[in-house]
Amino acid sequence: MTMPGKGKKGKGRGRSRRKKQRKPEADILSPAAMLNLYYIAHNGADCLHLRGFPWPGAPKGKKGRKT
Repeated sequence: MTMPGKGKKGKGRGRSRRKKQRKPEADILSPAAMLNLYYIAHNGADCLHLRGFPWPGAPKGKKGRKT
């Protein structure tokens, strides 16, 4: 016997399927990024090097550490 006022429980609304908006890739070498890096980084050159932008003519580091 069912309770009065209560109908069948149907499936709830599923998640809406929206397309994820892709964020545009940030340009790390843009003037705005360089200005931000200048003000917040302790070592801007090292930051660029770690992100894959080494200075031209910079000596290459050692590949591994000896322990």
